[in-house]
Amino acid sequence: MNSRVVAVFCSASEAVPRRCVDLARAVGAGAAARGWTVLTGGQRTSMMAAVTRGAQLTGGRAVGVIPEVLADQTDRLCDELHMTKTIAERKSRMIELADSLLVLPGGLGTCEELFDSWTARIIGQHDKPMVLLDPDGHYAGLLGFLGEAERTGFVAAKHLSLLTTTTEVDQALTACLPAPVTS
Repeated sequence: MNSRVVAVFCSASEAVPRRCVDLARAVGAGAAARGWTVLTGGQRTSMMAAVTRGAQLTGGRAVGVIPEVLADQTDRLCDELHMTKTIAERKSRMIELADSLLVLPGGLGTCEELFDSWTARIIGQHDKPMVLLDPDGHYAGLLGFLGEAERTGFVAAKHLSLLTTTTEVDQALTACLPAPVTS
């Protein structure tokens, strides 16, 4: 992978609202327009597939990482596929391959990916930009909980600041770039 690689964590559920699939397609297209490769969980459904299609329809590349247990759901249209033994290995591989991590609306798996990669960032296992794109307030309750956890001392403000939250695709993609180095 020669270009910047953005891992996109999102839903593969067919039950999600159409606007979320459209958001995922816009993210893929926006990343490809910047010359980036998108990296997804490699499934052929819903938001994951939309990220891939958005990138490819804009001339970009899409890479999938999928665990063996989901092999029957593999998106064969990905430009490159990586197979892992477990879902945990998939997540680790995605973090390893990516230059930045972008979280879209999702369910339990997406939240697990968010928290696991965020915790890895907190303890210094990576220093990649982490971005939460939430145009419709999908994560409002979760963000409220985190604010309360900070207020009561369970989460440090400096750790919350490691996650950039935005509502616009272009802002989210810009936030995926590393922070400029200041002297």
